[in-house]
Amino acid sequence: MPDSAYDCIVIGSGPGGYVAAIRAAQLGLRTAVVEKDQIGGRCLNYACIPAKVVLRSADILSEIDEAAEFGIAVEGRTVDFSKVMDRRKKVIRTMTGGVSGLFKKNRIDVIEGVGAVTKDGNVVVDGTTYEATKGVILATGSVKRPIPGTQFGGRVIGTEEAWALDELPKTLAVVGAGASGSEIASAYARLGTEVLLFEALDRVLPTEDSDISKLAERGLKKQGMKVFTRTFVENVEAGDSSVRFTYNGEAGEAEWLVIAAGRGADVEGLGLDEAGVKVDDRGLIEVDRAQRTSVKGVWAIGDIVPGPALAHKASEEGIIAAEDINGDETHPFEYVDVPRATFCTPNVASFGLTEQQAKDAGHDVVVGRVPYGAVGAGTVYGDRAGLIKIIGDKRYGELLGGHIIGAKATELIQELVNAKSLEGGYPEVARIVHGHPTLSEGVMEAARDADGWLIHG
Repeated sequence: MPDSAYDCIVIGSGPGGYVAAIRAAQLGLRTAVVEKDQIGGRCLNYACIPAKVVLRSADILSEIDEAAEFGIAVEGRTVDFSKVMDRRKKVIRTMTGGVSGLFKKNRIDVIEGVGAVTKDGNVVVDGTTYEATKGVILATGSVKRPIPGTQFGGRVIGTEEAWALDELPKTLAVVGAGASGSEIASAYARLGTEVLLFEALDRVLPTEDSDISKLAERGLKKQGMKVFTRTFVENVEAGDSSVRFTYNGEAGEAEWLVIAAGRGADVEGLGLDEAGVKVDDRGLIEVDRAQRTSVKGVWAIGDIVPGPALAHKASEEGIIAAEDINGDETHPFEYVDVPRATFCTPNVASFGLTEQQAKDAGHDVVVGRVPYGAVGAGTVYGDRAGLIKIIGDKRYGELLGGHIIGAKATELIQELVNAKSLEGGYPEVARIVHGHPTLSEGVMEAARDADGWLIHG
């Protein structure tokens, strides 16, 4: 095989692309990854990982501020934002270095440049053609999108730039109270920034269950930020030191305006039209359950295809694509059962249907609710306000959805995801012995509540 030929070529090295490449290499396919920026893609370099680093600093600060309730006095605490950013850079280097190491371990070549797919299923990188004898996987992720009437530049920034500011801003306006916007608002508000959070829909985290959204808004407001729902930000004017805008007929101003109101598929330059790859009316690439596109020899995964725009969803699709390219049996999954995690404070996590979605789908809905304070760990660890909510169908005891807000929610949700994946229902979760005292007991009690025999509550 010539140097310019590979069994599998992956365009993009984010969580979808690098996982796909490693899986392909594990299966014995000679594999290359095309990357125009940094190994690890946006997730590791600019988005998911940097966000959690800054959020972790905010979490520690919150614990210090609440330490007096636990009998510990911390005098004169300060925030050295430059060191927060230094740690952010260190973590990024560690993570991306780890991916590079995995590439070397699995003998995966990295081709630097902008890749495009051809109609015969090969890849062109900056004028050089590389043959993909078995398959090409498109994994280019997403790009920021401005709100109507605005454009990025200067002090109007996207989420990536928000996690990489050189100095802690005194004021910050965030447009969009979905997962990304809520995380940014929660981090900076707790670090000491005056934050305005705007959402055009009627509640924060609008895709979450309504009960969870209400508690999330309450928790965000406790952090000192001002939250505006059913509100559009208009007349944006960026200056040298601030951004001016209007909302609800009022004038607003902040050092930075962060637009976190949605993203689009990063498909520009991929050559989809020329190759004949079909896209839907939203600009997403059409794929089947094995991630195959309309062009033979071309697969697509992650944010550029339908389904939730989540890193772990992209990774799983990458595994499916690599295995299908190798001729193996694949294991498609249901998008609705992919866990969703938001790392603001309080943590929010969910999977499956909300209560309203389950009712709209015609299910005989049963709901189990338990506050964190109902189990010992919630009181011991100082989080009694959290809530665990299970949505089920009475007929078969089926788990339709799980929704958690509170400490470690992003970890706790996995139990319900696993139970559903293994064809268990809420009656089974209710009878699984859980350690005491743990927050996970709340998941058990919520299942018992759905099953009609709540003990603690």
